[in-house]
Amino acid sequence: MAPIEDPSDRGCRFGRPFSDGGKPDGMFRAFHAAVETALTDGLESLDLPTDDLGIEEPPEDIEATLAASVAFRLAGELETAPPQAAAKLADAIDAAEYDYIGAITTQGPYVNFRTTDRYRQETIEAAQADEYGRLDDRDESVVVEHTSANPTGPVHVGRARNPILGDAVANILEMAGYDVERHYYVNDAGRQMAVFTWAYERFDESDLDSEPARDRAEYDLVRYYRTGNSYLEEADDDAVEAAEGEIAAIMQGLEAGDEDTYERVGTVVDTVLGGMKGCLARLPAAFDEFVKETRFMRNGSTDDVASRLKETDYAVYEEDAWQLELTAYDIDKNLVFLRSDGTSLYTTRDLAHHEWKFDSFDRAVTVLGEDHKLQARQLQATLDILGNDPDRLDDVIYSYVNLPEGKMSTRRGTGVMLDDLLDEAIDRARREVEDRLGDRIRDDDLDDEDIERIAHQVGIGAVRYDIVSKQPTKAITFKWEEALDFEAQSAPYVQYVHARCCGILDEAESEPTVDDIDIAALSTPEEAELIDAIARFPAVIEDAADELTPHRVATYTREIADAFNGFYRSCPVLSAESAATRRSRLALVAAAQHTVANGLAALGVAAPDSM
Repeated sequence: MAPIEDPSDRGCRFGRPFSDGGKPDGMFRAFHAAVETALTDGLESLDLPTDDLGIEEPPEDIEATLAASVAFRLAGELETAPPQAAAKLADAIDAAEYDYIGAITTQGPYVNFRTTDRYRQETIEAAQADEYGRLDDRDESVVVEHTSANPTGPVHVGRARNPILGDAVANILEMAGYDVERHYYVNDAGRQMAVFTWAYERFDESDLDSEPARDRAEYDLVRYYRTGNSYLEEADDDAVEAAEGEIAAIMQGLEAGDEDTYERVGTVVDTVLGGMKGCLARLPAAFDEFVKETRFMRNGSTDDVASRLKETDYAVYEEDAWQLELTAYDIDKNLVFLRSDGTSLYTTRDLAHHEWKFDSFDRAVTVLGEDHKLQARQLQATLDILGNDPDRLDDVIYSYVNLPEGKMSTRRGTGVMLDDLLDEAIDRARREVEDRLGDRIRDDDLDDEDIERIAHQVGIGAVRYDIVSKQPTKAITFKWEEALDFEAQSAPYVQYVHARCCGILDEAESEPTVDDIDIAALSTPEEAELIDAIARFPAVIEDAADELTPHRVATYTREIADAFNGFYRSCPVLSAESAATRRSRLALVAAAQHTVANGLAALGVAAPDSM
């Protein structure tokens, strides 16, 4: 039996590698494929092995689009130094025989490949499309489940990474050609919701010790939940025993399919969830469906899962509960799937939920906090035991977000809510925008509505970008000075490039077309670097989708922003030396604008037209 590995270490199984007949996406992929073919042909002509080609982006001191370090391996077989091995391989390749390969040079142990004018021309032409970077339809459906925070109160900053990361994963999969649905799995059946329902029915407004922090449902009702928890901790034993009996009756009513109990719990859940939707809409994070846990109790699928698990060789009855022994999957902790009183657990219902996913979609992705690693492994193993293919499920595991003050907690309402963070982001962005755009404000070039729009785009974009730009498994300490730094590797830095592109195109007063492109007029190193960056975008989307790594797209947007700024400093556009150069550079600016806009869109970050 194969072990179920740590989900945070498992490579994603998405994608369609070229070796399996996949279609190259974009000019960079086509060039990469041509380089791979050329190297393979060259090695075969020298009667040398064709594995381990070592294709990579070249070191900074090498002017090329791709380089190959295969000469390190060849040196021993050719009984020569790596530079001589590289030269021998380069001599064996005729660049003219391969699409998009221009000059082939060597530098030290590297065989270096430059692109042709045709490659650069077709790159700029392709990027004139508003949808540049969106890949062909894969005819494969994916459900992305994210956020799924228990509906017990406002969304907390520590959990903010889930909707931001999940939304970006869904966006990137969609751009990569998958048919994507976004789901929120609503925990409306566990003890927490039974306690919440009991507290909401048990206490009056006069019993609560505070006013709602905001005029929204989840801030109002969470006071009942906190009051209920305090009561269970502080009341005398007889009162607590009576309360626990009422809470247990709610849980048992749900298990028994009692419609009155469903309605009672649903009143609380739907009210709180409605408020939480308002917070998430600010990010924004939208969902195609809110899938309730009780759905799989009411339709009998949870009972079916429990019955099937009892019949497996892994099932044992220990400590008054039905459990699965998962040591065969290299998991030491048993999975409890049924209590002695016949009530199911969250995981049992989630197993039914995932079997429904497999019936409805080709693949499933779940975004989970790091504290769910064990549960994720147990779920994968149990799905396998039930006869499902666990390879159809991928988990994105993330660490939590902290503020510099330290970790935060919602138990007593002492934590920082996502709403608070977003309000602060907008306020800080507004001040920054007013400082930077003071002259335009005084000249009435920007009105209050413009300032507010930009403040929202920059402020919320800064929060999203700062969080999604980090590797998911790395903990984040959110720092304002970094997130809102217009001069550094931040959302405003990239957003400003988009706004600058829009400003140039607006001032030009004419839309560039593919007929305007004269590639011979774009001959500077800065233009070549920007074109190379634009060409890579479809491949970046494909790789980020294959590995479920949105931070790669964030890294790319910073790189293309750097390339555009280098171009902007060195290459006048509107005052170019010739009409042909002006037209061609305008087309290059339009290509960069589409690329940056779609890169930010993949991350769920707005692309302002002006800043």
